Amino acid sequence: MTETVELGLLDGFERALINDRLHLVYQPKICLKTGKLVRVEALVRWDDPEFGQVPPSRFVPLAERHGLIDPLTRWGMDAAFHQWHRWRADGIDCGLAFNISAISLKALDFPDLVEAKCEEHLVPPGMLVLELTESATQPLANLLDTLTRFRIKGIGLAIDDFGTGYSSLMQLRQLPFSELKIDRFFINDAVENADSRAIVKAMIDLAHALGISATAEGVETSAQLRLMSEMDCDIAQGYRIARPLEPDALPEWLDAWQRDWEQNCTPSRQALGR
Repeated sequence: MTETVELGLLDGFERALINDRLHLVYQPKICLKTGKLVRVEALVRWDDPEFGQVPPSRFVPLAERHGLIDPLTRWGMDAAFHQWHRWRADGIDCGLAFNISAISLKALDFPDLVEAKCEEHLVPPGMLVLELTESATQPLANLLDTLTRFRIKGIGLAIDDFGTGYSSLMQLRQLPFSELKIDRFFINDAVENADSRAIVKAMIDLAHALGISATAEGVETSAQLRLMSEMDCDIAQGYRIARPLEPDALPEWLDAWQRDWEQNCTPSRQALGR
């Protein structure tokens, strides 16, 4: 990215943040035992008049480099917590998941921010899961107190894209995670490839041995969904279930998904005696 383009993007992003021109979409995660909605992952989107649809892979690093990740996090939590209450009023009870920047995680006052936002919006901490990439959890020694504080408060911690880094097992042993998210790279060909299938099964068993849940990311086909269920994976997320949704679309999706689950997803479980 050239300096001129970065400065233009930065100016546009600051204006979007100040003027509330960002918006959140939400991708559902479902329980593979019941088919019920467990939580939704809040994902920020930016549609700019000049730059068009700017992906998070461009504007999140920009926010990190220029000291805007804290106001972005505050905005995102405010927006998601307001929406959570609207869904609750409509009878939809689900948790929220947020992707957390490495810079946010390493800020000493970050736990205070999260706790304050939960209190401000009357959201129980147990409804919240913070998703952290492997790179975000380095160095380990500096983060243990912060992550332990979240867990004591009842806030869930998920290690995202598991299997793509080099220190995953060390992190699982040392840090208080509650959820392991298996990277889509392994899910993509798990149906056809015996080696990928064995790796996915080993990750699920590892999570369960450590007393945490396993989530399959990037589930895009019915065959993958069935396989994850047969392997006793706990949670699934991906296009087979739903693409990221606008908030008003969640109730309609939920009705359609419940029919889909009953008609297309439960027979294989019944055949297994589950």
